[in-house]
Amino acid sequence: MRDARIRFDNRTPFQLELQRRVDAYLASTGETPRDVGRMYRKSAILLGWWLASLVLFLVADVGWLGTLGLATSMGLAMAGLGMAVQHDGGHRAYSERKWLNQAMARVLDLLGSSSYIWHHKHNVMHHTYPNVVGSDDDVDLGPLARLAPGAERRAHHRWQHLYMWPLYAFITIKWHWIDDFRQLATGRIGPHAFPRPRGRERALFWGGKALFFGWAVALPLLFKPVGLAVLFYFASQLLLGLVLSVTFQLAHCVEEASYFEPAADGRPVTLDFARHQIETTIDFAPRNPLATWYMGGLNFQAVHHVFPRVCHVHYPALSRIFAEVCPEFGVRYRPTPTLRAALRSHFRHLRSLGAAPAALPQTLTPESAIS
Repeated sequence: MRDARIRFDNRTPFQLELQRRVDAYLASTGETPRDVGRMYRKSAILLGWWLASLVLFLVADVGWLGTLGLATSMGLAMAGLGMAVQHDGGHRAYSERKWLNQAMARVLDLLGSSSYIWHHKHNVMHHTYPNVVGSDDDVDLGPLARLAPGAERRAHHRWQHLYMWPLYAFITIKWHWIDDFRQLATGRIGPHAFPRPRGRERALFWGGKALFFGWAVALPLLFKPVGLAVLFYFASQLLLGLVLSVTFQLAHCVEEASYFEPAADGRPVTLDFARHQIETTIDFAPRNPLATWYMGGLNFQAVHHVFPRVCHVHYPALSRIFAEVCPEFGVRYRPTPTLRAALRSHFRHLRSLGAAPAALPQTLTPESAIS
């Protein structure tokens, strides 16, 4: 799963200075990097929101419009849980206690996707190699779309800035019904092999699937007419998929983000880890407190990629440290100011990569390596 063409140096003067100032911030405020009271309160709110949406749908006498409203509530609640609770748990940023991090990471199994497979796809592949063509599976959609300048362009990509938006909504349904089972059977995520779950992890995979299909499919079919149960599932899942997909794209697949293409001859290079993370990952809407709360700090993706084990409630403060330190070392850190601007940037990114070769996003080359 490791890319032998790329090595990272995580002890550069730049990263050490970032770490020093983050440590100083935590010491001066008396804050802890994990086990933060605000995080526990948020978790309770989001879990309560999810449970209330489900129970109200099952017991209330609602018609088609009421079902659509509760499905919307459910989709937003699930997205919030995934971004703000599961994500921190999966990165061990929720608590100092291993069992609590694991419990929060398992929220993803409750939501229908495998937390085990997500760990390898997200934590190992994506976080190690963000926007590295051929190694980051998240920017490789095969023939469907061209997200990176190193990907092959096909004729239909000229329309991707239009057709990809509705397709984003299907991502979680695809995870639930296709991807997790295929990846479990093949032991591969895209072109990369990963260790298939065994023993306890395999039991948790199947137990999570049974739990999800039980509350998301079986219970609604038991309590409601088939049409309403189907509407509730698909409307909530399509909204969930759209929110998750777009949030990711606004951090990595925008005009401001860079991409790295390893040397064609396979010559290994060494990269400054923190610099690579920041220049391939973009923060957006940093002054939007509602977006920050709901997205679990995923609008501060550059901060998150450098400090994934710090609870996301600290990210706004850490972003100010980034804004001070990055210019001192010549590192480009320019958050997109608003959510609207980030959406427009992603639209233009899709359109430019789908067009005939012209001006392309910034591409880092092996010559930009530190050795």
